[in-house]
Amino acid sequence: MARKATNKLLHRAKKSKNDEFYTQFSDIQKEIEAYLEYDPNTFRGKVVYCNCDDPYESNFFRYFVLNFNKLGLKQLITTSYKPSPVANTQLALFGNDKTLARSKGRPKITANKFVINEVGDVDGDGDFDLKDIALQLNQNKHNEWEPLEGDGDFRSDECINLLKKSDIVVTNPPFSLFTDYVKQLFDYNKKFLIIGNINCITYKEVFLKIKKNKAWLGNGMGRWISGFIVPKTYDLFGTEARIDEYGNRIVSTNNCLWLTNLDHGRRHQPLTLMTMDDNKRFNEKISKNENSYKKYDNYDAIEVPYTDSIPSDYNGLMGVPVTFLDKYNPEQFEIVGCSYDYGRPDNWNKNINMSGTINSVSIYKRI
Repeated sequence: MARKATNKLLHRAKKSKNDEFYTQFSDIQKEIEAYLEYDPNTFRGKVVYCNCDDPYESNFFRYFVLNFNKLGLKQLITTSYKPSPVANTQLALFGNDKTLARSKGRPKITANKFVINEVGDVDGDGDFDLKDIALQLNQNKHNEWEPLEGDGDFRSDECINLLKKSDIVVTNPPFSLFTDYVKQLFDYNKKFLIIGNINCITYKEVFLKIKKNKAWLGNGMGRWISGFIVPKTYDLFGTEARIDEYGNRIVSTNNCLWLTNLDHGRRHQPLTLMTMDDNKRFNEKISKNENSYKKYDNYDAIEVPYTDSIPSDYNGLMGVPVTFLDKYNPEQFEIVGCSYDYGRPDNWNKNINMSGTINSVSIYKRI
């Protein structure tokens, strides 16, 4: 029940355009480390753009600026959206250090732009932290800090010009604008690592890119993302909602994922499979599901209700749950379509109803 309650928040976000779900530092670090394990140079020499991230609030900014040299970044750009209800209230970039001068022209409603070109120990304490960044920004040394002319909408000309200068986009975009956001990334041929609702893999704009191997899932979905920081106006539902040691209000969900076109090792790990007969004998889930391995009424493919039940000795078409994409290895499987009309496989009759049925009963959406 706890997960269902917090999932309602995400559905409400898409419906009412409340998009203030902030990613935790630990989740960002965990995901990015997986890419570095596969290729330590993933970000080296690259311009990273976080275009849905108030630099004062975003853990994406915090992660990349604190790991700027380790990652070998060429430049980090972050921009925020003006109407954010938590603008300049969460991470407190300048902390409680009253010796740091604050800009008089930085009202809470301002959409900000930070451009980081260089980081290092400025205050001479032998360590590099956010205080050093604050000092560099105040002293205007090698880095840029200024309000945006517009409201910071990622679709604005101002933000698109910054997008054009970038190599990799990393952020948690607004759920209510997800399809527009993804389309823009492909329109400008950008590498990206973004967070979305699990349902996004069934969106036409996303699925067709996955089918063509132009996008794929990151290193985990569901509980891989441990939770989101939300404003004080959000109710905390369920046993997994909490307030952390820093006073952040956290809601945990089981329906989010990382979507990317950056390569990683997990994507190339083969899925261990059993034969169809062994599944029928030893897989209790298969024996309890009366539709297991039956053919659909409307096309020549069999129903495989669970990803771990894909038979190793069947070479024909199979319908699998959409969560299969979390285990998808393009060297092991080929995606030919999905049970949406836009997912019709090439050369299939246009009169075929793509909504799979068995004995005239509809089946959940399948790939």
